[in-house]
Amino acid sequence: MEGTGDHGCEYMTGGRVLILGRTGRNFAAGMSGGIAYVYDIDGDFREKCNLEMVELEDLSEEDIKNIYNLLRSHYRYTSSRLAERILDNFERDFKRFIKIMPKEYKKILEMKKVEAEAELAEVSDG
Repeated sequence: MEGTGDHGCEYMTGGRVLILGRTGRNFAAGMSGGIAYVYDIDGDFREKCNLEMVELEDLSEEDIKNIYNLLRSHYRYTSSRLAERILDNFERDFKRFIKIMPKEYKKILEMKKVEAEAELAEVSDG
C-alpha cells in the first residue's frame, strides 16, 4: 500500500505487507505475526512505531528480494509512479526500508528452522 494512517498493521497476525508511503502513529500495536516492510521516506518511522511487541530489523538478502518482488507486483497491478521510482533507484532506495518483525513470531520461525535442519540431518545420517 502507498501509506497508512494511525494504527497501521494493528493486530496483524500473518502475511507480508509493504508500505511505500507515510505512516501514522502507533504502527504495529498488537502485531503478533507476519512481516511488514516500511519505506521510511521521512526518516521518522521509528518514532511512530509501537515497539511493545515488535523489533525493527536490518534487511537480509532474502528481505531485499521480497521487497523487490512485492514492488514489482505492486507496479504491475497499479502502475504506481512511486513504485516505479523506487524500482528505478532500487540499489539506493532499498536502504530506506525498515523491517518490522514481531518478537514472538521471530522465535517461532527460528524454532521451525532449527527443527527443519535437525530433520535434514537425520535424513542425511539415516
